[in-house]
This record gives sequence, C-alpha cells and structure tokens, in this order.
Amino acid sequence: MLLEFVGGLLTDSLALLSDSGHMLSDTSALALSLAAIWFASRPASAKRTYGFHRFEILAALFNGVALFIIAGFIVWEAIQRMSAPPEVSGGPMMAIAAVGLLANLASAWALTRQGDVEHNVNMRSAYLHVLGDALGSVGAIAAGVLMMAFGWYIADPIISIVVSVLILRSAWLVISQTVHVLMEGTPAGIDHGEVRSALLTLSGVRDVHDLHIWTITSGLDSFSCHILVEEGVQCQDVLQRAITLIEGRFGISHATIQVESGAIRHGEITV
Repeated sequence: MLLEFVGGLLTDSLALLSDSGHMLSDTSALALSLAAIWFASRPASAKRTYGFHRFEILAALFNGVALFIIAGFIVWEAIQRMSAPPEVSGGPMMAIAAVGLLANLASAWALTRQGDVEHNVNMRSAYLHVLGDALGSVGAIAAGVLMMAFGWYIADPIISIVVSVLILRSAWLVISQTVHVLMEGTPAGIDHGEVRSALLTLSGVRDVHDLHIWTITSGLDSFSCHILVEEGVQCQDVLQRAITLIEGRFGISHATIQVESGAIRHGEITV
C-alpha cells in the first residue's frame, strides 16, 4: 500500500494511487473480518442467545459498502482525468504494480488455503477485497504497457474505470447477500416449497404451516415450523422423523418443530 502510494505520487499514476487507496480500505476490512471471526467465537449468553455470529454478517456488509464507496471515488477521479490525462512514467509504474500484484496473489492464496471463501460471506468479502486489489495491480501493469508502447496516457484513467466496475460488481454481490441474510431470507440452495412438500410426505402429517428458514451466519442455518398431525398419531415419532428429514436432506441441524393436533388453537400468525 505504501509503495503504491509513494509510487503513484512520483509517477502521477491514478491507477497506482487508486489501488493504494483500495489497499488502505482492505487493511481495515481484513482487520474487521478478523475481529468478526473472534467475536463469533464467543459463547452465547442470556442477552444474546445466538451469540455474536451476526457480527460476521455486519462486517461483510460494511466491507461491501466500503468497496462501493472507494470504487465510486476512483471512477469520479478517472472521469476528471479523461479530458487531459497527465503524462505518467510507465516503467516505474509497472514495476511497482508488479510488486503489488505478487503481494495480493499471496494474500488471496492464503485466504483460499486457510478459509472458506465460497460459503462464508465474511471470508468471501475479505477475499474479494484482496482480489480487487490484484485486479487493480493488473490494470496498472496493462496501462503501463500501453503508455510505454503507444504513449496512450488516457489508458491510466480508462483502466482505473474498468477495474472499478469489476470491484463494484463484487461489492454489489456481497451487499445483496448480506442484506438477504439480515432480512431473514431463505438460504441459497434451499427451496422453501420443497421443504414443506417433503414434510407433508411424512406419514401422519396433515398440514405444515408457519415455516421459516433463515441464516444466522455463514454455514449456520435455522429452521422452525408447526406440523399438524392426524388424531392418534404418535407425535414424538413424527417429530423425530421430521428432524431426521430436515437434517439429512437439507443439512439444517438447528430445527425447532412444534407438533400439533386438531385440538390446538393459537392466535393468528402475522408472518
């Protein structure tokens, strides 16, 4: 980050300066992700019955928003430079960007080796930050080649915009995924209607209602529902078969199931 910042000032390269600014945000983002993992490991309490697992989701949301803001600033600065692009020292710019690329690739490799960047939204947001930095370094190298070979100094702001658009796409994916979790949305890969239909196939089950599936944090899904059974059916037997079905077929081990007979009456459920 420091190398690209100083190099950007010396070479007057927006691509290096933008990548340096992006790395500054990533340093904070990675620290926040690490803090989130530490908080999530703390045990639940009477006040926070789910513990601090949601802190990982909040950290991922913050990281996604930070990516969005930084990319917006880069695009704005690049547009200002489009009309009169300054002369940039392509050779030193490429050398500095190459060092940044190697550092980012090493960081990305470490994250993929040590963490679940595919399913853990917090780890994924950290990984996307590092990947965005790597793309910035690649863009800076490409801009340096074009400027040295053809004198196209406009390549510097253009490459910055292209990289920013890629960063914006990654940021939007993180933001939409975290907001979906915070809104108690059904986890990706699980079909609400399929779960209900599967429970209805159990012998003795008449109806399934008040069915909710949501995510506490990445890799930890929760489930609750009411099951109406036929008269004379062993409720505990139905309950056990339902628990086994939910865990075995849909991978949800945190399930709360209320078994009811026709005599049970409760107030109108609003959600």
